[in-house]
Amino acid sequence: MGANLFANYEEVVAMILFGIGFANLLLQNNLIKKIIGMNIMDAAIYLFLAEKGYIAGRAAPIITDGVQKMEAYINPIPSGLVLTGIVVSVSVTALMLSITIRLYARYHTLNLDEISALIKKEEA
Repeated sequence: MGANLFANYEEVVAMILFGIGFANLLLQNNLIKKIIGMNIMDAAIYLFLAEKGYIAGRAAPIITDGVQKMEAYINPIPSGLVLTGIVVSVSVTALMLSITIRLYARYHTLNLDEISALIKKEEA
């Protein structure tokens, strides 16, 4: 089993990163730390996809020297998914940060429990 883990260390690193991000997302009360946890999870998924799309000994899917055989190139779909995911991730992060700024301006705290208590106090 140890040799198998060493042979697939990129996937293991991606799973560990995902676990760190997920734990951060669940256990932190600070909104900025939750956003950082979400970004760590995103990075883990991108690492996993990039690793799955890579094939040792093959080149990027750009036709050079007239080589048109499919066996000479890696699969471009995981790379495209990673690039698309990065764009979406940046947009979602910007939206989350802007909402966090608005919440801080209104409640003067980034602690999610305190914000929830203040909202309940406003409703009563």
